[in-house]
Amino acid sequence: MSHPPIPPRRHFLRRTATYAAAGVVPGLATTAHASLGGSRDLALAHTHTRERLDLVFAVHERYVPESLGVLNHFLRDHYTGEVGAIDPQLFDLLHRVRQVLGSTAAFQVISGYRAPATNLRLRLTRGGGVASKSLHTEGRAIDVRLPGVALADLRDAALSLRAGGVGYYAREDFVHLDTGRVRHW
Repeated sequence: MSHPPIPPRRHFLRRTATYAAAGVVPGLATTAHASLGGSRDLALAHTHTRERLDLVFAVHERYVPESLGVLNHFLRDHYTGEVGAIDPQLFDLLHRVRQVLGSTAAFQVISGYRAPATNLRLRLTRGGGVASKSLHTEGRAIDVRLPGVALADLRDAALSLRAGGVGYYAREDFVHLDTGRVRHW
């Protein structure tokens, strides 16, 4: 029994999801971006797990479910391996920040999802530097830096979007971004 031909966009998304599930997502070629007009992508490098990825997470107004699953796993609690559901708006925020900065570099991820038990342990051992009701435990926060971009410029780009919380941790060398209410510290 023959199958109908796979449309090019669907084939590309399926191929990207397959690579992503295998943990090997090649950088997207310029022609692929053009064929998916309106796509939103992310490049991430995790500082603790040493994993890297580069994928399309949305096309036009639709999120790519397979990509969201890959991102949820990538941003898992690196202490316990627990996977949380990450707010897709956080990916949109990262994408927009990178656009504002005109960067194509991969965000270096320091912390994504944090299990409640991990959050409590860190809160008790880090001298109060971890919020008791952290948005990391809800999959709504991420701590990042962007190679080639001054930390203050990353902070300012995020602040300009007025899309959530922005924390500036110069001594620790990261910026906290979240999809909570607009605020900064």
